[in-house]
Formats: sequence, C-alpha cells, structure tokens
Amino acid sequence: MGFAAQALCEIKGKIIMQQTLQLKLPMFVNIDMGELSFILAARLYENGKLSLGQAATLAGVSKRTLMELLGNYGVSIFNYDTSEIEGDFKNA
Repeated sequence: MGFAAQALCEIKGKIIMQQTLQLKLPMFVNIDMGELSFILAARLYENGKLSLGQAATLAGVSKRTLMELLGNYGVSIFNYDTSEIEGDFKNA
C-alpha cells in the first residue's frame, strides 16, 4: 500500500488534507470500493481516528445508515472504553 496523491478538499466549510491510497489485492478477494471504504471507515471510527460523521462521509452513507450497519462489522456505535463506562455508572 502506498500514497498515490495528496490533495486539499473542503468538507463543511473546513479545508482539510486528503490522501489517496493505492492498494493491490489478489483477484480472489472479491470486494468492491464501496465495501472497502465502509470497512476502512468502520475501523477508523472504532479506533477513534474518525468521528461518526467523518466515517459516514468516508463510507459514502448517512450517519444513520452508518450507525445501523456498524454492528455488521463488529463495531459498536458507543465508542467508550471500560473506564469511561465505569465512570458513567458511578456518576449516575
């Protein structure tokens, strides 16, 4: 996997840097760009690299659709670690 290009783009009035990645997969990996984008968005969201809205934009779907489909990829929409959840219970 390598960087093919970098570019500036505007999202919701903010100028951000984008990068284009080139990925070579074996022919037997039957996956289209839409699914690959969704998987990448889901994992970046899960790891805290993207917000829900940013992940939805990357995946090319609405926030609602992203939230509905994240479970199919084993990703919770509640992006909290154990200590945050325990703290919420103590404060409730």
